[in-house]
Amino acid sequence: MKTLIKGGTVVTAIDTVEADVLVDGEAVVALAAPGSHSWEDDADKVIDASGKLVVPGGIDPHTHMELPFGGTYASDTFETGSRAAAWGGTTTMVDFAVQVKGETMMDGYTNWMEKAAGNCAVDYGFHMIAGDINESSLKEMEQLVDLGVTSFKLFMAYPGVLYSDDGDILRAMQTAAGLDAMIMMHAENGIAIDVLREQAIARGETDPVYHSLTRPAITESEATHRAIVLSELAGVHLYVVHMSAKEAVAEIAEARDRGLPVFAETCPQYLFLSVEDHVSKPGFEGAKYVCSTPIRLRSEGHQEALWNGLATNDLQVVSTDHCPFCMDDHPTLGMQKKLGLGDFTAIPNGLPGVEDRYQLMYHGGVVGGRIDVNRWVEICSTAAAKMFGLYPKKGTIAVGSDADIVIFDPNAKWTKSVEQHHMFVDYSVYEGLEVQGKVETVMLRGKVIVDGDEYVGEKGDGQYLKRDTVSVHH
Repeated sequence: MKTLIKGGTVVTAIDTVEADVLVDGEAVVALAAPGSHSWEDDADKVIDASGKLVVPGGIDPHTHMELPFGGTYASDTFETGSRAAAWGGTTTMVDFAVQVKGETMMDGYTNWMEKAAGNCAVDYGFHMIAGDINESSLKEMEQLVDLGVTSFKLFMAYPGVLYSDDGDILRAMQTAAGLDAMIMMHAENGIAIDVLREQAIARGETDPVYHSLTRPAITESEATHRAIVLSELAGVHLYVVHMSAKEAVAEIAEARDRGLPVFAETCPQYLFLSVEDHVSKPGFEGAKYVCSTPIRLRSEGHQEALWNGLATNDLQVVSTDHCPFCMDDHPTLGMQKKLGLGDFTAIPNGLPGVEDRYQLMYHGGVVGGRIDVNRWVEICSTAAAKMFGLYPKKGTIAVGSDADIVIFDPNAKWTKSVEQHHMFVDYSVYEGLEVQGKVETVMLRGKVIVDGDEYVGEKGDGQYLKRDTVSVHH
């Protein structure tokens, strides 16, 4: 099947050019000056992209479909969540397989492969959450790298659940360094946070806003600093996930200035939401915005620091940490966010975002004048492809790359709402936000899966991606 995308402006991380794109089968086979060829004659399908941007499919390297948390599961399955990703212009997601205490890493890999296989609307890969570091799990890391799981996530938060101490972190980092694998870190001082949480509850401070207030910025910056020190000691590539505090970004910037292979992401919720406007809403409304790291106080200047970090490359990637839980009862899982009524520590941590990211970043970044279109593509697609062993097959529009292509209308104006999204969750954290820029057509490996207001793909379109080891340098 040959598809011609004509008349559009092709945007990659480095170029913005008026070009026609020829797709044959699953790959891009040619780009040429508009109308300089006779491709239209033998194309099976012609897409007119006049006035539109033609960009690589988004890559979301941080999602949690069906994640068990706090007595329930994330409300999106791999089927519903990956389809929502497609609607939002994301054609690749890297989710997290989980090794829980008492199980092996291979158990985690097998369990998550079973959940995802045959269900995904977009291509997918896995990172491994290392929840139990011991001699045998360290040995399994090599096995997983051979299977294309080339990044391992550790937690400095959640004592008693996923927490690893500094010794276990160092051991895992040393092993990863020997395998050219990436270590991903949830950097928050969970031991200190638990003390602050207990003290808040004892004072009767039970509302959702206290989730943010008991995880102050210093608990993120301290852990980020410690993660960097341990990674330097082990000689490993480090990627700090979902950064939300300006002090933590400063730690990353300082490490990168010293030449360390340290990388970091933030998420739209930290760029658009605040304690003042969202988490402190009356009643239990604030529970919608409970995630970790937490949404922070706008008055402390975190949002501007994060936007600046994206503009200056102190932050390299925007992911979503998509991990939705319903406010009212989930049709099959029952009570979710309301598990924390009267006790913020029992609110499942996470919010929906997999469908929102690409468009929000265009609106807040490009329309907002904070970044240009090339940087938008870089932070939403190309950088993650390079960092997580998927480039140049993914993350760009070039001859030989997978034809994961989004036709994006830069001028469309619309309002975000739970009424229009496709994530399987009963609220939007961006309800009522008026945005500019909309995904119009989405191709996955040459097949159109979203066409205007219609989903035309099918369950199982997505393939498992065996990822390469770290080849990026800072």
